[in-house]
Amino acid sequence: MNERLTKIKTDSTRFWGSRTKTQKGTLIGSLLGIVILAAVITYFTTRVTYAPLYSDLSTAEVGKIKETLDAQGTKYKIAPGGTSILVPENQVDALLVQLASEGFPESGKIDYSFFSQNAGFGMTDNEFSVLKLASTQTELANLIKGIKGVKDAKVMITLPESGVFVSDTQQPASASIVLNTEPGYQFTETQIQTLYNLASKSVPNLSPENIVITNQYFEYYDLQTSTTATAGATGTDVNQQLTLKKQIERDLQRQVQTMLGTLMGAEKVAVVVTTDIDFTQEQREENLVEPVDKENMAGIQISAQRISETFTGNGAAATGTPEAENATDNFTNYQSGSNGDGDYEKTEETINNEVNRIKRQIVESPYRIRDLGIQVMVEPPTADDATTLPANVQQDIQNMLASIVRTSIDKNEAGQLTDAQIDEKVNVTVQQLNGKMQMETTETSKIPWWIYVIGGILLVAIILLVFFILRSRKQKEEEALILEDQVEMAEIEDITTEKETESTVRRKQLEKMAKDKPDEFAKLLRTWITED
Repeated sequence: MNERLTKIKTDSTRFWGSRTKTQKGTLIGSLLGIVILAAVITYFTTRVTYAPLYSDLSTAEVGKIKETLDAQGTKYKIAPGGTSILVPENQVDALLVQLASEGFPESGKIDYSFFSQNAGFGMTDNEFSVLKLASTQTELANLIKGIKGVKDAKVMITLPESGVFVSDTQQPASASIVLNTEPGYQFTETQIQTLYNLASKSVPNLSPENIVITNQYFEYYDLQTSTTATAGATGTDVNQQLTLKKQIERDLQRQVQTMLGTLMGAEKVAVVVTTDIDFTQEQREENLVEPVDKENMAGIQISAQRISETFTGNGAAATGTPEAENATDNFTNYQSGSNGDGDYEKTEETINNEVNRIKRQIVESPYRIRDLGIQVMVEPPTADDATTLPANVQQDIQNMLASIVRTSIDKNEAGQLTDAQIDEKVNVTVQQLNGKMQMETTETSKIPWWIYVIGGILLVAIILLVFFILRSRKQKEEEALILEDQVEMAEIEDITTEKETESTVRRKQLEKMAKDKPDEFAKLLRTWITED
């Protein structure tokens, strides 16, 4: 055994000593690379990727789920804040089903199923009223969450106290609803009408006027009622005018928010729109007469009459004093003579022309936008560095908003505004938005790019190492062949001839065996010694 270890050590030392510095460095680097690559692969293959199991829970609820997972021996992590719990990604679905069968999470919300589990004969009227109101709020929130675009909903209902006497007037109820909507989603008027109807029909004495609906961005969803529609036609009531003004500003704000949100991102833009609206209403009637041919100021000839008379003869010329020159008489003293020559010519032309007769009854719009201002705050790609937003992008935003202002203002007002005055009505500010909502994001595990770079480098190093080892073995074999050829050429036959006997042949065989196979020769000697 010692001889074998000694031989292995000798061969290793001889192999390492025969290598050059380059080959030694390559060999050491390759071995280190293989070790590092194996460590990296082992790390990423054995690493556990965690995904949220439940989020936005109370700390007490997270504690109960933690105890259940500890009893099962399941790995988990508690997110910062203690309101979310994470488990291995490949176990999320199975744990959701298992914990749901055990009644988790107990959200603490009271619904109609609560009565079947906790109602009893000892429940008072006040307790029953509180539980009934809480269950109504929960069920209404569940109904609203079924509408497209709504991720979550919270409902607060206020019910007035019932009067003691029958003659007491029943007070109306009220409701406040906060929606957690999907980013950038715009509700249609039909969906908003549905939200109001769901709330109004679910609670007694709750009219749509007593319902307030908003989202997590503090944007209100107003109901388009008949009163609001009438305001667009008359605009005589102050409340109707204010409602119409808010509606116009909200529509413009949503259009700008959607456009810039698509360009920069929904969380990087804040828009405010202000308007000055003229609600003066005018009604007038116009009767106009215009020529058909406006260039020549001529109409269409519908009839024409031309009369031409000519006379030539002998006779006395007319004498006397015309009436205009007679100051005393009121009649004409005009006599014709009997002698003299006279000529007579008369031309008469009558033409009837038809013209355009226009009758207009004009009712001006009940409102017009006299002035409009748009204020926009944009967060740059790097929130705390305003220089990361290119100047041409900011100028494009300025131009788009200026176009919206020019097309929204009344044409009589906009035609008198210059480009500089239009630009003054638009204000674009580039800065960090500190008050925006933080949306939860789930991290997805992926292999970094540098892992692929290191793997490629190690693969190249391994290929080079194998190449150098094969080449060194080939060179060693060639050197051994050359050495054998030289030894054979140097051998000289023995001049002395020895008579070959059985002992001589055996001795030569033993010498050859000792030379070619020393291990077997040593074993043979040990066997002989043991026998003796």
